Amino acid sequence: MAYIGQSIKNGTFSVLDTSGNTYNGSNTTFSLGTQVGSAAQLLVSHDGVIQKPGTDYTLASGGASITFTTAPASGASIFIVEISGAVGGTITPSDSSVTSAKLSGNLVTPGTLDVNGQELILDADGDTSITADTDDQIDFKTGGTDRATIDSSGNLKYNSGYGSVETAFACRAWVQFNGTGTVAIQGSGNVSSITDSGTGEYIMNFTNDMPDDNYCAVCSSGENDNSNVSNHHGAQPARDAPLVGSFLLNTISATGSFVDHQFVYTAIFR
Repeated sequence: MAYIGQSIKNGTFSVLDTSGNTYNGSNTTFSLGTQVGSAAQLLVSHDGVIQKPGTDYTLASGGASITFTTAPASGASIFIVEISGAVGGTITPSDSSVTSAKLSGNLVTPGTLDVNGQELILDADGDTSITADTDDQIDFKTGGTDRATIDSSGNLKYNSGYGSVETAFACRAWVQFNGTGTVAIQGSGNVSSITDSGTGEYIMNFTNDMPDDNYCAVCSSGENDNSNVSNHHGAQPARDAPLVGSFLLNTISATGSFVDHQFVYTAIFR
């Protein structure tokens, strides 16, 4: 009569040398003398009683040790057999043995991964993708056209749609605040506080410093008295240049005098 059922599995059984372990009724973790991929690979006998993996014991130290839920008594008899091969365990493929053919198909639904082309396709029709080039550049594409790029220096560039690629310069800090009475921040990014230095004069303090003081500050206000906002030069306090940790600005009336404004807007680009 023909054999019915799965084919016989091949595997190996190795008795682990744990003679160096000392069971004193207190210790729970012991060396296995080897590294095991799964607790289910072990057949553990504790004084003749087979232990249940995951309940009576687990692995520790990356599989190099066994931890018992209850500490074995002093002088306990522990017998451990490792079961490996097709029965279970961790298999590490050799270098270059996993090819694109073995990885074809939808690895991340609905996306796919092209190993040789280093391309991650994000949608089913394949018109949106992320490609890692050999020159350490990451390209974001739609319909086969580069839309944005992160170059090897970490700079983000985008396609303006007019055949040119422009570097995207980030806004490093921004704030909207009420400069009348007690200064109050209405909204901000990377701004820890606003210091009121006097009538029409404020210091914008950054949460995180700028890389240097060569940044660009864009300022405006919501007043309707033909006034303006600008970087302060000289006078109170004496300060002619921006700092990496803060930026001083003033609000000026149409006649050129300092005046508090209710709505003040500032953005820092670098």
